[in-house]
Amino acid sequence: MKIETKRLILRKLEDTDVERMFLMDSDPEVMKYLETPVTAVEESRNGLRMIQKQYEENGVGRLAVVEKESGLMIGWCGLKLLKTPINGHVETLDLGYRFIPEFWGKGYAWEAAVASLEYGFKELNAETIYAYADCGNKGSHHILTKLGFENTGKFEDDGVMCFWYTLKREKYNTGNDKD
Repeated sequence: MKIETKRLILRKLEDTDVERMFLMDSDPEVMKYLETPVTAVEESRNGLRMIQKQYEENGVGRLAVVEKESGLMIGWCGLKLLKTPINGHVETLDLGYRFIPEFWGKGYAWEAAVASLEYGFKELNAETIYAYADCGNKGSHHILTKLGFENTGKFEDDGVMCFWYTLKREKYNTGNDKD
């Protein structure tokens, strides 16, 4: 699977992406609203293998985001099938993204998320796509609401208060009106 945008390539994560995953997952600023930063490459390798397993079992999973200009993997983005209940939802698609800080503020999360939503609504024929983020994560809140997601409330996930977001196919515009 490969999705191309103007500046990015979204593709399945490969074993060779582990060093870039570690660079991202070990950064305290990246992980501020997520889990504890990893301290060993093997932890990132395990995360990468978990995502690769999702491709096999669910036909969908987070994708590596590669900047065309540099050829570097700059993060990941995409849809994941929720297999364990999150906020009472299971067997639903969840949009997520994570990027290396030097690539923040360039519109890459927006661009990759738009491509992921297009894939979800057009190729996977999803009626609804969900997302969630720590209530304190203003950056994710901005991106998700700009994409058209509706904040439909709060819930607790492993002791962290999160906002739950919903986007219905009929309410999704093509996402072409970027900042």
